[in-house]
Amino acid sequence: MIDQPKTGGPAFPVAWPLPNTPEPGMRMIARIARVIDYETTGTPEDRDAEIIEFGRIDVHLPTKQIGNAWTSLALPRGPIPAVTKAVHHITEAEVAAAPQARELWEKFFEALAPDDYLVAHNAKFERHFHDGDGRPWIDTYKVARVVWPDAPTHSNQGLRYWLEIELDPARATPPHRALPDAYVTAHIFVRLMDHKTPAEMAHITQYPALLKIMNFGKHRGVTFEAAPLDYLDWIAGKSDMDEDTKFSARYWIKKRQTQ
Repeated sequence: MIDQPKTGGPAFPVAWPLPNTPEPGMRMIARIARVIDYETTGTPEDRDAEIIEFGRIDVHLPTKQIGNAWTSLALPRGPIPAVTKAVHHITEAEVAAAPQARELWEKFFEALAPDDYLVAHNAKFERHFHDGDGRPWIDTYKVARVVWPDAPTHSNQGLRYWLEIELDPARATPPHRALPDAYVTAHIFVRLMDHKTPAEMAHITQYPALLKIMNFGKHRGVTFEAAPLDYLDWIAGKSDMDEDTKFSARYWIKKRQTQ
């Protein structure tokens, strides 16, 4: 477990001052957006998937400064499947001396106020493992789809290159490790702040992702905006497609009916 990443560049800034305790009945103004990422033994759909690496880094909202990085490996109860090792390359030998995940949550959420934000790219994944104790969430994947609908990809690494974000390679790599992925996502979040406030991003996050182009069926490659309304009606009401696809169909039905 480390409090500062050991890279060739200068150290990340120190932690921000601890938040003040609000008076009873008063809300605090969010000062921190904590960008988080996990590496795991599987997906939320897999039975008994566990976190084997935590990564977090903070964005100080008043200044957009990025710092206070922390990461730790975690010892799982079960094995690490070969298919997930092929993604993050974390082995049983690397986690053998690590603490268990339940020992790390206090450190992971350290110095966060109840109204500070939790940020993740495809936050549904992170929320499966911990709900954040009621803190508001921002999903940079969903927000990026709204802000940059024409981006060729909305993965965090794809957005990094499409937006031409200049990063310290030592901190941004390797991909599919918790702290480097959080570091990349933090910079995407800062770019998104040029277009949306954190509160607006949290509002967008409450809904499924808004898709632009259909990647299936007889209208593959057609935008939802241009697709036949009867086909959108079928997607929204009768198909067994995922929630993002159905939401996007309902969105464009309503929008086109009011135009």
